[in-house]
Amino acid sequence: MMNSYKEQINVDKLPQHVAIIMDGNGRWAKSRGKERTFGHKNAIKAVRSAINACYEVNIPYLTLYTFSSENWNRPKDEVNTLMNLLSETLLLEAEDIFNKGLRLHVIGDVQKLPDLVKDQLQSMIEMTKNGKRGNLILALSYGSQNEILKAVKEIAIEAKEGKINPEEIDARIFENHLYTKDFPKVDLMIRTSGEIRISNFMLWQIAYAELQFLDVLWPDFTKDEFFKCILDYQEKERRYGKTSEQLGDTDY
Repeated sequence: MMNSYKEQINVDKLPQHVAIIMDGNGRWAKSRGKERTFGHKNAIKAVRSAINACYEVNIPYLTLYTFSSENWNRPKDEVNTLMNLLSETLLLEAEDIFNKGLRLHVIGDVQKLPDLVKDQLQSMIEMTKNGKRGNLILALSYGSQNEILKAVKEIAIEAKEGKINPEEIDARIFENHLYTKDFPKVDLMIRTSGEIRISNFMLWQIAYAELQFLDVLWPDFTKDEFFKCILDYQEKERRYGKTSEQLGDTDY
C-alpha cells in the first residue's frame, strides 16, 4: 500500500514560510446554487486543514490571505458577512490556536477593520504572544502595493529627517519597513481556484517563492492537498539565480 502524502514528505526539506491565496469560495457556492456568502461560511474547514497540516509537519510560518484591500469594494452585504464571519471564527478558533502553541500575527491596514474585530484580534495576539510552535499570519485589509508605498514613504521621511543616508538604502532597510519585517520570505505560495495571478499579495516577499496554482476551490482544500503541494515543492531546485552546478547536491 502506498504511503500517505504526509509520510512521503522529507522533513529536512520543508519550506519555512507558506502563504496561501484562499480563492474560490463564491464559485464553490454558486456551483451548488447558493449565495456567495455560503461559500465563505464553508471555507472555515479548509482554513483548519491548512493550519493543522502546517502544525503536523512543523512548518513555522503560515500566511493566509484573508481579506484584501480591494475586497472593501465588494457589495456591502458581502463585506459585512465576511467581517461577521471573521469575528465568529476568531471566537471559535482562539482556544485551539492557543492550545497548539501558535502565535497569531496580523498584517495589513487593520485600522479599517470594525472595532469589534480589531479588539478580538488584539486579544488573540496578546493571548498567543508566547506561542513557540508556529506562527499564523492573517493578511487582513492587506494589499502589497499599499504596503510597498507605505514603506517608501516612511523611508523618505526618515531620509528627509537625516535619519537615513539615501546612498545606504538597501533591501534590508526596505524590508524593515514592511509589515512582514519579522518573518522570513515566502518559500511556497499556493493559490486555489484555478486562477493564475498574484492579486496584489506579498509581491516583494515572493520574489523567489515557488508558486503553485491549484484547480481545487478553497472550500474543498484538504490536508492532503496541502501535503501534495509540499511534495511538489520538494521536487524543485531552488537556484536563486545560480546554476545547478554552483549549487552542487545541496539546496541554496
